[in-house]
Amino acid sequence: MTDLPLDQVRTLLAVVDEGTFEAAAAALHVTPSAVSQRVKALEQRTGRVLLLRTRPVRPTGSGEVLVRLARQVARLERDAYAELGLSGAGEPTRVSVAVNADSLATWFLGALTRVPPEARLCFELRREDEAHTAALLREGTVMAAVTSSPDAVPGCSVRYLGRMRYLPVAEPGFAARHLAGPLREVLPPAPVVVFDRKDDFQDGFVRRLTRGRAEAGPLRHYVPTSEGFVESVAAGLGWGMVPEAQAGPLLRTGRLTVFAPDRAVDVPLHWQQWKLDSPALATVAGTVAAAAREALRG
Repeated sequence: MTDLPLDQVRTLLAVVDEGTFEAAAAALHVTPSAVSQRVKALEQRTGRVLLLRTRPVRPTGSGEVLVRLARQVARLERDAYAELGLSGAGEPTRVSVAVNADSLATWFLGALTRVPPEARLCFELRREDEAHTAALLREGTVMAAVTSSPDAVPGCSVRYLGRMRYLPVAEPGFAARHLAGPLREVLPPAPVVVFDRKDDFQDGFVRRLTRGRAEAGPLRHYVPTSEGFVESVAAGLGWGMVPEAQAGPLLRTGRLTVFAPDRAVDVPLHWQQWKLDSPALATVAGTVAAAAREALRG
C-alpha cells in the first residue's frame, strides 16, 4: 500500500458521521452502492475491517485512525483555503473540543471569550468527564480536549494546564445529622450526590479515606449538570466533591461546610490537541492555556 485514496477516506468519515451508508450517500450525492464500494475498497487496501455494520455504524480501532486522518485533512484544507483567499475563506472555522462539565461551569467558557473576533472561530463543545475526554480525541470526534491524562493520544500533543481543586462539602444541617463522628465510619453510609454513572470521584474519596474498605453509600442522587450538582449538595440531598471555585461563594454564605478540611483533592488537567500546524488550533490552545494559568492551581 503506497497511499490512501482521499475519496475513500472521506467516504468512511461520512458514513461514521451520518450513521448509515444510505445517509452518507445522500450527504455525498452518490448512490449507497458507491459508498459501500468505496468503504470495501478501503478495507481491502488497508487489510482491516474499518466499520462495525451496526445502526448507527461505528468505527473499529483501525477505522478510528482513518476517521481522525480524514478530519485532520479537512482541517488543513480549510486552513489552506483561508490563507490563499479562496472561496469559503470567509466562512467561520469550526473547532471541536471535549471538556469536562466542571471546567465548563467555571473557567473554560471565559477562555473562549478571549479568542480574537477576527479569528472567526465557532466552537462545538462536547461535554465529557475529564477521565474520558481523551477517548473522543482517539476516535477523531474532536480536535482537542481538556483531559486528566498526561499520556498523549497518538497523533496529539499534550500541554499541562494546572490543577482543579475539589473540596469535600455538605450542607451544615446535613453534616450535623450524617457526618458527626469518625469520618471513616459515618461517611460511607451517608447519602451522596454523584454526577452520573461514570462518576467515580465520591467513591474514590471514600476508598482513600477507608483504605479500600468501603465506597460511597447506596443512597445516591445522580445530578448530571455541574450547577445542579452543587445546588443539590447545598440543598442537603447529600455530600459531594465540589470544585473550589464553585464552593467558595457558598462557603462564605454558610450554605456549605467543608467536613474534611485536610482532604482536598487536586485533579491535574491537560490540553491535548492534534499535531497540526493549524492557526485555529494554535489560537484556541494559547487562550485556553492563559486562562488556565489564572483559574487553576499551578
